[in-house]
Amino acid sequence: MVDALSRRRFLAWTGAASVAAAATGWGFEALASRARTDPLPLGAGVLVMLTMYGGNDGLNTVIPAADGAYQNARPELAYTEAEVLPLGEGLGLNPGLPGLKGLWDDGRLAIVRGVSYPKPDHSHFRSMDIWQTASPGRPVSSGWLGRWLDTSGRDPLLAVSLDPVLPPMLAGETVAGAALPIDGLNLPGGALGSAFAALGSPSAGPAVGGPTGPLAAVAPGPLAAVQTGPLAAVAPGPLAAAARAVTDLHRAATALGPALDTARVHTAGTVRVRKGGGKGGAKGEGALAAQLDTVARCVEIGAPTRAYSVSLGGFDTHTGERDTQQRLLGEVDDAVTTFLTRMADSPCGRGVVLVAYSEFGRRVAANSNQGTDHGTAGPVLVAGASVRGGFVGEQPSLTDLDNGDLKPTGDFRDVYATLLADVLNTDPEKVLGPGRTVLPLIAT
Repeated sequence: MVDALSRRRFLAWTGAASVAAAATGWGFEALASRARTDPLPLGAGVLVMLTMYGGNDGLNTVIPAADGAYQNARPELAYTEAEVLPLGEGLGLNPGLPGLKGLWDDGRLAIVRGVSYPKPDHSHFRSMDIWQTASPGRPVSSGWLGRWLDTSGRDPLLAVSLDPVLPPMLAGETVAGAALPIDGLNLPGGALGSAFAALGSPSAGPAVGGPTGPLAAVAPGPLAAVQTGPLAAVAPGPLAAAARAVTDLHRAATALGPALDTARVHTAGTVRVRKGGGKGGAKGEGALAAQLDTVARCVEIGAPTRAYSVSLGGFDTHTGERDTQQRLLGEVDDAVTTFLTRMADSPCGRGVVLVAYSEFGRRVAANSNQGTDHGTAGPVLVAGASVRGGFVGEQPSLTDLDNGDLKPTGDFRDVYATLLADVLNTDPEKVLGPGRTVLPLIAT
């Protein structure tokens, strides 16, 4: 029942964001404008959250190849000591991660070991819900970065998602971050587009249902009953929130376009925005590389955004794990190392910190299909020019298990507390509540 509710809540959140994006499609010239009038200071902290959906196998990412218990639990799935990229303490990176090994050697990669939450859940939906809301004890309606937005002023441009839909982590109680699909948006043009953009803006005028207003002029029928400013002014609740989201969506899309080197095609009153090429493009053609290329462009122009969300799926490796995971980790490696190298070379990008996590790790023992099943703890990777490289936390035991699962040695909320305090310069207690520990991850 809990899983079903979590799934419905997850789909409701992301579905609502998709509907808003499809109905309005943010234009893209507000971020560029804000970058000119109110740019982030050089070196300001910028957080990039990389979600690896599906449950990445942490034991075959940061690999205890020297541990006999690891080899015994995975006789055909395990990597040998000769195959891994050595890190020290008997651990090595997956051979698909040579770029991250270079970051490690340069002191720009930290690995937080054994990360999970109390009473881990094997459900994808419930576990991801917990990671994105930072509320293990009970379901809540806001994400952890959404609550940060709530405390930072009602500005959706502070947090931008490059995922296909807005992830729950960016949904606050009073404001949500901006959703910017990299494949482009269909934007209503002309009078209808102007009316949509103004839906949530306060203005004097007749109450909801009045006979006039921008939409009435171009959209006879039910839409004509929805007025521009009065909707936000006199109809508190979900309808007003939706209207504000529509306006925010237009503002954010308008802001970000020039940063993305977009091409615009105008046809029949509709604007199609698509990402174009240009100098400094992403290495490779993968979706994650394209997302991070977009983030890099935004950072380089001084966009006001302080938090970005990107993602890659496919990590639910119940069968034939080794080749699949190594391919996916290779995509992560190419995209992340290209992005972070670019950021280190930019005066605007030296405060960028990228965090890679998954909803859970996998079980210690391989299954009969040369894959692994849903587990608990896994490593969180934190990288960037301002990161203190090295291991943080204890490596979980492979012999002292909880019914075949790793016993967590770290709490993900402490990672979040560190990011809030040392990257976003915010009191973690306002977002996460009391009792969290700031970890030695960021050089301050």
